[in-house]
Amino acid sequence: MRRESKGNFQGNRRSMTETENDILPARGWFALYTAPRSEKKVEARLGEAGVEHFLPMLKVMRRWSDRVKVVEVPLFSSYIFVRCLMSELGCLNRIYGVVRIVYYNGRPAKVREEEIGRIRDFVKRADRCELVTGDRVEVVCGLLKGEERLVSGQILQVQRDYLVLYLEQLGVKACVKKCEVKKIQKKKYEQEI
Repeated sequence: MRRESKGNFQGNRRSMTETENDILPARGWFALYTAPRSEKKVEARLGEAGVEHFLPMLKVMRRWSDRVKVVEVPLFSSYIFVRCLMSELGCLNRIYGVVRIVYYNGRPAKVREEEIGRIRDFVKRADRCELVTGDRVEVVCGLLKGEERLVSGQILQVQRDYLVLYLEQLGVKACVKKCEVKKIQKKKYEQEI
């Protein structure tokens, strides 16, 4: 009788090990709510703690009374994403600047990997699309489009629908529609020089 129970125990043990592997907690993405305007500080503290995190940032133009400046702001104000085990979330709540864990239906809100990937893609595309003073652009259509060689320039001023460019090849300033230019990536510009 003991042999049978021992055999059954080993069989149960083997099946429990297999199911344990299936239900072992996996690292997932979760959202944390931070104190207002402290996303970057929380990001630094999470980095010091060795926690994988993601703070989507966008470059935007801010106007002050005496100047206009390009600044980086969080895509989602007061939110930062962390990748960890659900059991580790309680410890992250103790980091200075973290107000709370974001919950949905009584459980920590889990963000799918695909959604994080989409946010990363959006931030990359938005970074490439926004034209700001100092960016390098090439004219892709319109009167200034070059036939043999690309006409490129540096943005001196950004208006609602137009840009004021300094065109080095021609040595002039020109007003060009935003839809007639394409931003040159830094790597591509460095190769041209």
